[in-house]
Amino acid sequence: MTYEGVLTKMQTEFGDPIQYYLVFENSFLNVNQLFNKSIEINFEGYQCLNCKKKKKIFRQGCCYDCFYSSASVGDWIMKPELSTAHLGIEDRDLAYEEKVQLQPHIVYLALSSEVKVGVTRKTQVPTRWIDQGANEAIAIVEVPNRYLAGITEVALKNHYADKTNWRKMLTNNVEHVDLIAERLKLESLIPAEVKEYFFSEKNDLYQMHFPVLEYPVKVNSLNLDKTPNFQGKLSGIKGQYLLFEDGTVFNIRGSEGYIVKISV
Repeated sequence: MTYEGVLTKMQTEFGDPIQYYLVFENSFLNVNQLFNKSIEINFEGYQCLNCKKKKKIFRQGCCYDCFYSSASVGDWIMKPELSTAHLGIEDRDLAYEEKVQLQPHIVYLALSSEVKVGVTRKTQVPTRWIDQGANEAIAIVEVPNRYLAGITEVALKNHYADKTNWRKMLTNNVEHVDLIAERLKLESLIPAEVKEYFFSEKNDLYQMHFPVLEYPVKVNSLNLDKTPNFQGKLSGIKGQYLLFEDGTVFNIRGSEGYIVKISV
C-alpha cells in the first residue's frame, strides 16, 4: 500500500493504547496497524500549510513569508503572556486572535522528560499532552483567556522546566513524580489575579499509554532534507514521533508541510 500527501501532525484518539492516524487529502492511515512492518518514506517536496504554495518550509509548516505574516503563528502562540486580545489590541488579525485567545485555557504540569509546566486551550485536553509525549499530566488552573494562562506559566517557569527533553521522552528515561502532590505545593507561586482559578481538590490526573513495543536506548532523528529516502521497521509511536527498530525517530509534527510518499 502507498499513501501520499502533505504531512500534518498525527490525529490521535485517547485510549489504551493511544491510537494514531496520518490524515492525507484523499486517504488516512491508522499508524498503530504498522507495527513490525517495514515502512519506506520518500520525500517528494514542500507545500506551505497556510498559503498552499509549493514553497520550502521555514517553520511550523509555513513558508518564510507566511511564518512572518500569518495570524496562526504569532509570537503569542509560543509565548502566551504576549496575548493582547483581551485588551482589544491586534497583533496580526484581531478577529482570529479573539477567537483563539478568548476561550478557556489550562495551565498544567506534565511528566514527559521531567516535570514541565505548559499552557493549552481547554479544547486541546488531552490532545496536547499526547502530542508532547507526556506519561502523565494534571491541570493546575483553568482561566478564561490565554493571557492569564501565560502569566501563570511565566511565574512557574522559575521552578519547573517549560520544554520537553525529546531524547529522554523517547527513551522513556522519566523519573516518576506525584503530580497531585506537586500541584498542592505550588499554589503560593501562582499570580494573585489567577488564584481564584486554582484546582486544589480535583483529582483529574491523566495517564497516557503510548503504543510502543520497545523503547530505543539511543535515538537518531530523521531529517528528510538530509535523508530523502528512509526505510525501517516501526516499533513504537510516542508524542508525534515514529520510533523505528534501529533507533531512528521521525518527528511528524516537525515535518509538517513536507510532501511524502509512504509505502508499507
